[in-house]
Order: sequence, then structure tokens, then C-alpha cells
Amino acid sequence: MDAPTIVAVSRSRSHSFSKRNEMSIRLVAGLGVEGDAHFGATVKHRHAMQRDPHAPNLRQVHLIDAERIDEFGAAGFVVGPGDMGENITVRGAHLLDLPQGTRLHLGREAVIELTGLRKPCSLIDQFQKGLMAVTISKRPDGRALWKAGVMSVVLSGGDVYAGDEIIIRLPDGPHRPLEKV
Repeated sequence: MDAPTIVAVSRSRSHSFSKRNEMSIRLVAGLGVEGDAHFGATVKHRHAMQRDPHAPNLRQVHLIDAERIDEFGAAGFVVGPGDMGENITVRGAHLLDLPQGTRLHLGREAVIELTGLRKPCSLIDQFQKGLMAVTISKRPDGRALWKAGVMSVVLSGGDVYAGDEIIIRLPDGPHRPLEKV
């Protein structure tokens, strides 16, 4: 089986829904993606800032599986890397199956830790009407499964490029499933 890899890296200086693909992005420990609107130690998500602007930023880096993008395409939507607002599009990592606290080693130096799921919001339907329904399904236990990606914090910074391999390190047990952040 091939190692998980990075398909694309993206960022946006504004709070636009989609992010532009780049050759590389620089991750900064404790802050996120340099030059991205969500860069910072405290929350930068517009809705979350209204609740508590001093809360820690658990959404520094947004990732999504390319397999999810393929799934959206199979359902008739035109979605490419960066279009869902993610900073890093990956293939072969099965992000939604990973537990909270999983560490992903990206490229030569960067390490991020998964903090939770991105909860789909109405902006997804503003991007493409009906897409939000495809980003939500049910888990075997009946709980909602949000397929709009996962969120993380940067533990160790470094440059990240499309084509970089990903090393996945699970946390010591017991494992907790990813929940919304």
C-alpha cells in the first residue's frame, strides 16, 4: 500500500470560502499556516470569534481527504483541492477514521495534531447548492459523520509541499473519536 501523500496545499489571506493552491505553505508552531486568514494562537473562525475571541485556535490547519473530493464529484459536484477551504488535501490518510490527538508528520519537519472535525456550515451550500447534504452522513452508531475535513494545530513548523509523504502517529490509547471543533 502506498504511503499517504499530500495532493495540494492552499491558503487564503481573506476569509473566503475556498483557498488558492500554492507550490508550498509554511506551517508555524502554535499559529498555523503563514499568510492564511486563520493564522494565530487564538480562534480566527468568524463564528467562533463571536462566542469567545480569546479561545485557543484549534482550527489552525484544515485538512480534507482527496477521496472526499472524489465522493463529492461522484455526486455531481465540481470540487477541487482548496475549494472546501482546506489548507492541505491528502490522499490515503483516511482522516475521518483517525482519533483525536493523532499526529501527522508532513514533509521534512512539520508536525500537526488533529483536534477535531470541521462541522459543515451553510457556506458549503453557498459554494454549491446541495453540497452540504453530501458532506453529512451517519456513523454505524447513528451519530452524524461530518465529511468536510478535519482540523489541527501545528506542533512543529516547516515547509509543506504537494507530493510530500505523510507519516501518521496514533496517540497512546484509549482513542477518542474526532468531534467538532
